[in-house]
Amino acid sequence: MAVAREGETESSQFAPTLQTTTDPSSEGSDTKGVSQTLQPFGEREKVQLSQFSQTLQTPMAYENEIRRDWVLNVPEPPGLFSNLKTSFKKTVLSPLENKLQCLGKQPVPALVSILNVIFPPLSWCKEYNVTKFKRDILAGLTLASLCIPQSIGYATLAKLDPQYGLYTSVIPPLIYAMMGSSREIAIGPVAVVSLLLSSMIQKFEDPTVNPIAYRKFMLTVTFFAGTFQAAFGLLRLGFLVDFLSHAAIVGFMAGAACVIGLQQLKSLLGISNFTNKTDIISVLTSICKSMHTLNPYSVMIGSSFLIFILSTKYYLARKYKKLFWLAAMAPLLSVVLSTLVVFLTRADKHGVKIVKHITGGFNPSSIHELQFNSPHTAEAAKIGLIVALVALTEAIAVGRSFATMKGYRLDGNKEMLAMGVMNITGSLTSCYVATGSFSRTAVNFSAGCETVVSNIVMAVTVLISLEFFTRLLYFTPVAILASIILSALPGLINVSEAKYIWKVDKMDFLACAAAFLGVLFVSVEIGLLLAVGISFAKIILNSIQPGTEKLGRLPGSDLFGDVEQYPIATKTPGALIVRVKSGLLCFANANFIRGRILNLALEEQDEGAIENGDQDRVQIVILDMSNLLNIDTSSIAALEELHNELESNGMQLALANPRWHVIHKLRLANFLKKIEGRVFLTIREAIEACLTSKNLLPI
Repeated sequence: MAVAREGETESSQFAPTLQTTTDPSSEGSDTKGVSQTLQPFGEREKVQLSQFSQTLQTPMAYENEIRRDWVLNVPEPPGLFSNLKTSFKKTVLSPLENKLQCLGKQPVPALVSILNVIFPPLSWCKEYNVTKFKRDILAGLTLASLCIPQSIGYATLAKLDPQYGLYTSVIPPLIYAMMGSSREIAIGPVAVVSLLLSSMIQKFEDPTVNPIAYRKFMLTVTFFAGTFQAAFGLLRLGFLVDFLSHAAIVGFMAGAACVIGLQQLKSLLGISNFTNKTDIISVLTSICKSMHTLNPYSVMIGSSFLIFILSTKYYLARKYKKLFWLAAMAPLLSVVLSTLVVFLTRADKHGVKIVKHITGGFNPSSIHELQFNSPHTAEAAKIGLIVALVALTEAIAVGRSFATMKGYRLDGNKEMLAMGVMNITGSLTSCYVATGSFSRTAVNFSAGCETVVSNIVMAVTVLISLEFFTRLLYFTPVAILASIILSALPGLINVSEAKYIWKVDKMDFLACAAAFLGVLFVSVEIGLLLAVGISFAKIILNSIQPGTEKLGRLPGSDLFGDVEQYPIATKTPGALIVRVKSGLLCFANANFIRGRILNLALEEQDEGAIENGDQDRVQIVILDMSNLLNIDTSSIAALEELHNELESNGMQLALANPRWHVIHKLRLANFLKKIEGRVFLTIREAIEACLTSKNLLPI
């Protein structure tokens, strides 16, 4: 039972019979105890004194004991299976049950609500008008002028025939327009995904030796990628995308941009023999060995139009905002002009490589090309999972950026479902993996798009081009496609963001640098794995070796803060207050934390003895558990060991503000009895109770 502080008496008639002395264990502290040393009395005096000792508990002490009971008498928390059941019910069953109940009571409104969830455009189509339609048509046409040459270039980057890039710019945007929640994002093939696919698939199928098998493998990977994306959306597993941290994405994108640029030197320089490897050493070695075979006409055409595209994009469009359309149309203009130049000069007769025949017409069915009984089906599924995560990460990052500018919220799970359905459908219609493109989305936004109707306009324009204009692209030089791809790469290299990451978090920068160097010097997938691995290592390191901090009271308050962060915080004589900088105390970090706390206690005890003798000697170690969300049996064993070690050194252990699951497990393990009930709601109450009384209430 906690004892009242000195001077708090109910009656003065017992004063002569009671010695009020300061408890040695609390000298120098904010609170002072009352010794219960009794002089020889008769039975009547002893009864009176016993009654008086019960009145020594002040209202504050009584309130502290009640608050302490709140901590000890908590109900049993829900278990693992209960949490899983609740989570599954909230995420899957409850929304479905609610909609089915509404469907039974009010069929029409419920059906409309369900359709609005599945098809987000239905929610804004009521407000759609002619003005918005005009803006979407203009944005869609501008988008198509950029999309057509880029799609052809990205298809060659993916080691596919040019028409497959155009196919990918038709069906996926149409599906997304019906199911996607972003209004600005532009759907189609992108450089990073194209490079990732080609670098991983060509390990199993060579695109030059067996292009048909390579294409079938690509379509199968696309099907698996779409399946994973749709599953993530249905099961509401959006958190999986967060495994690719922001820093890792920045480094990965920059490394991929450099690799893509190096790969395009083959087409830009007109080199015939080139390595299939993507690392910088292999590429530069291949270039040096093949320099004698470069074609000066290809270099001239590619370089001149690359300068034209970059100057319109990074000079004219920025200096004169109204000329953004010129930057958007520069790639298409370059294709038209370069094709005319090659056709009129017959540069193809002088070694300039051209696109030649592009198969036109609507997307052909590719259901029969999907291979699920192939020896490489398991590898196709693995590649599909990796590509699905990378494509989703890029698309959701792009979509959220522009949604924030427009002031609406993007539903990540709906985006995943839409991306999954469009890629599954795309795999059945000769498309490879499509996602949101940052460069084309920026053009779409700048062109004044209002809704995803701009994607529909773009897809229809690409389809018309496939039907009627593919023959005109016969003499298009391959060097111009390389120029178009190279012109899009600077947007993937974000130097300012890398500097920001270095400034804020060095460990994050390590992940960023690892992704960049891994992609550049080894391979795309190794760079990605390094980035993810370092991100996980950071989490594991913080979990295994979390820091501990000594707390002190902030002047004029009952708040306690880290004495290093707040130098004005004052330590409590006789007590050491420690907090663990981790949300979990488990087998991986329990012994490390035990050792840190014990060392802090012994150091503090020695310092107090040297400075002020035994009067400031640490008697109680208070562990602030407000940060800890859960513990396991290993950590309970470590706490028992810590308790025994502290007792052997003349100190006691007390706990302050334990969380629900923590106090429940400590109670089941009978740990509370071992520390004699030294568990409190706040640090202040722990200090007052422990330093003013040695007789705490038993559990």
